[in-house]
Amino acid sequence: MSQFLTCQEYENLAANLKYPTQAFIGGKFVSAASGKTFATINPATGKDLAQVASCGKEDVDKAVSVARKTFDSGVWSKMHPTERKKIFLRLCGLMEKHMVELAVLESIDSGKPIRENLCTDLPETIECLEWHAEFSDKQYGSTSPSGNLKRGLIVREPSGVVACVLPWNFPLQMVGWKLGPALSEGNSVIIKPASVTCLSTLRLAELAAEAGVPEGVLQVLPGPGGLVGEALGRHMDIDVLSFTGSTDVGRRFLQYSAESNLKRVVLELGGKSPFVLLEDFTDFEFAASQACSAAFWNMGENCTANSRIIVPASKKEAFLSAFVTALSQWRMGNPLDPANALGSMVSEQQFKTVMGYIEKGKAEGGRIVTGGKAAPIGSGLFIEPTIFDNVKRDATVVREEIFGPVTAILTATSDEDALALANDTCYGLHGSIFTESLTKAHAFASELKAGTVSVNCFSEGDNTTPFGGYKLSGFGGKDKGRESHDQYTEQKTIFINLDR
Repeated sequence: MSQFLTCQEYENLAANLKYPTQAFIGGKFVSAASGKTFATINPATGKDLAQVASCGKEDVDKAVSVARKTFDSGVWSKMHPTERKKIFLRLCGLMEKHMVELAVLESIDSGKPIRENLCTDLPETIECLEWHAEFSDKQYGSTSPSGNLKRGLIVREPSGVVACVLPWNFPLQMVGWKLGPALSEGNSVIIKPASVTCLSTLRLAELAAEAGVPEGVLQVLPGPGGLVGEALGRHMDIDVLSFTGSTDVGRRFLQYSAESNLKRVVLELGGKSPFVLLEDFTDFEFAASQACSAAFWNMGENCTANSRIIVPASKKEAFLSAFVTALSQWRMGNPLDPANALGSMVSEQQFKTVMGYIEKGKAEGGRIVTGGKAAPIGSGLFIEPTIFDNVKRDATVVREEIFGPVTAILTATSDEDALALANDTCYGLHGSIFTESLTKAHAFASELKAGTVSVNCFSEGDNTTPFGGYKLSGFGGKDKGRESHDQYTEQKTIFINLDR
């Protein structure tokens, strides 16, 4: 987006927003069956925004029943794929029309900078949905080499009822990654947004209905993960469950599946991603600019955050100097001020968690190069971007996912040592490599145990590339790309004897 409004104009828009606060079931906004609500809070100010319906098992049962009835009716699942595509593209048009509203809504609900929402999150969400919409009528089957007078037809059909349990760090973008392939294939989809960031997803459901998505095809259930998430995970009539979040919670969904109907489970989980500067790379200014994005984009509340920065021992001081200089350009403050690149932590709980890791890092002997404390910005939950140096390879801040603006500098004695250090983690979601050598780029990317490797940049790929992790970072499927459609479909063989 080339032109921003002023901070005051965004503040005025925020003050006049009408918040969607009820669950979206059967094409209508409804209260939770229990009548319970919970407060959603602006983490940048500490002020309550609204009371939102707090759903439970009864609401899950109702939503699943509606979703199954809708799927079986064929109103969406048997609609011609081109017609589904047209409706999907209308939704994208409405999102673009309401982009500023959605960006402001997401900013005040999550603490994300408005510039990030308008320049990255919203445009990329819309592009993602457009990409999958266009894929709706391009899912081809195949035939088997079964010889004369035999025909093996391999086709794909929508799975049925899909539940998507989403994280709080990229509320709408994660909706796009999962809703795009699931809905375009003809499934009925139930979304459980994170409790602390549910407003923009509820507004999206309203826009989907306006675009022509039939009642019961898309439903949104806000509420506590311990109730709604588990009820979805254990439900006997859900066919696929896709989850993005922590590895610990991901394990529970596998357990729920095993103890219920063996629903397919797709998990995109944690990370402790490395940023590796090889010995031949000397453009420290460029590498430092990428390191800022890799470590501090979205306040470090990012599963691909490169929170282990590995540099040659002989070049550490030069790189560190460039890194601190680059970071000085990242302003922190009111998320509705488009001049700010860093906002607040999403919640008080996450603020305390990150501050606890910073204290642990100091207690274990780490030296803070910059940051290391809460930023005194109003009543908000702001933490200064923090760089640790002189940390041991087994330090807590090196081993555990922090999910905040904290990164650690590690030194390597050789490129081979850097690779070994990069792979020394239980996670395998992402890694960045910087080198001037094409040979090293291919060799090290091949050896790095991660689902996505970016070379000479920090990137998660684009809509054409699958996203998911190795080891404890993922299970059962991928987000994005054509591969993401496979997990929301059933593959069927139709074998025909023509010798009759």
